[in-house]
Amino acid sequence: MKTRWISGAAAFLIVPFVLQGCGFGNNEGSGEMDEPPEEVTEEIEWEDLESGDEEGGTEEEEMEESSSEEGNETDGNTDTVERELYLLDEEGMVVPQTFELPKEEGVLNQSLEYLVSEGPLTSMLPNGFQAVLPAGTEVDVHLTENGTAITDFSPEFRDYDPKHEQSILQAVTWTLTQFENVDDVSFQINGYEQETMPVNDTPIGESYSRENGINLENGQVSDMTGSDSVTIYFLSQNQDASYYVPVTRRIKGQEEGSLLGAAMEELVKGPSPESSLYDVFREGTSLADEVTIDGKTASLSFNEGLLTEQEGTAVSDEALHAIALSATEFEGIEEVELNVEGVDDVVKVNGESVEPLARPALVNADL
Repeated sequence: MKTRWISGAAAFLIVPFVLQGCGFGNNEGSGEMDEPPEEVTEEIEWEDLESGDEEGGTEEEEMEESSSEEGNETDGNTDTVERELYLLDEEGMVVPQTFELPKEEGVLNQSLEYLVSEGPLTSMLPNGFQAVLPAGTEVDVHLTENGTAITDFSPEFRDYDPKHEQSILQAVTWTLTQFENVDDVSFQINGYEQETMPVNDTPIGESYSRENGINLENGQVSDMTGSDSVTIYFLSQNQDASYYVPVTRRIKGQEEGSLLGAAMEELVKGPSPESSLYDVFREGTSLADEVTIDGKTASLSFNEGLLTEQEGTAVSDEALHAIALSATEFEGIEEVELNVEGVDDVVKVNGESVEPLARPALVNADL
């Protein structure tokens, strides 16, 4: 089993943007392209939104204002807000990092602007990380009533390394869908809808969502049509910090209600041997009982292998964090009740009892 590492992760922030309605049809460099079709989207009448209600503001502004209020304001400073941006680490993994960004309207646009190489994020990037969008890329984002963020990129969007194509698709999608009123993302270039990515033709379809996964692993599944996917979190580390990485793994198809238990088993199995990720559990750790769900609370029971700290009497902070993140990836689960077989009071490294685990507001903010 790989050695576990833990150190303080660099903090970062994410900020979204104002929904603006112009495409890039007349930009230089696109002379060979026809004018984009007049109807960019049928979901919402942008002209009506722009006129709006003088007292209440436009519906588009109200939706985006709702997004901007979801960030975490820095104590004592109402001019900045903490956001998650999905970046590439040295191994090419898509990783959420937290940044303290200027508090602005237009949070969706702002979030993507901070994903542009050689852009405003450059001086804030931690060692070993890079922004995912090609330098010079411009973007407009429109949010429809049904929760689709329509992203319209300038032609520079095409100028990426083909090996990063899936990572770009995932980073844009997971950055925007951190906001409650964004369910999925559609892609345009110069106002033209993109059903595939422009370099290697990775499928997008009408839109892309978190259900499509992130840092994809096929595992040992041969029948993809009869499989399910779960997203679980493992540790990684560069020379400066440790951080959690979400991984979507294909697994054998599960009966209804058993997918969370299967996800926990995959978490216990650890990362792929081919990856650079680290395990957070001791060898021999396993679920001791079936997973139960009561309302928004999932109850998980492990064997004593979970107790790896303080001479085998406490659960490591790394394991607690990975369990909380992985379990709350499931819709409707907001907290996790953790038990250890034969132990009345499960404790943390600091000696405090383990209370029901909730998902942290920001994945890597407090490491």
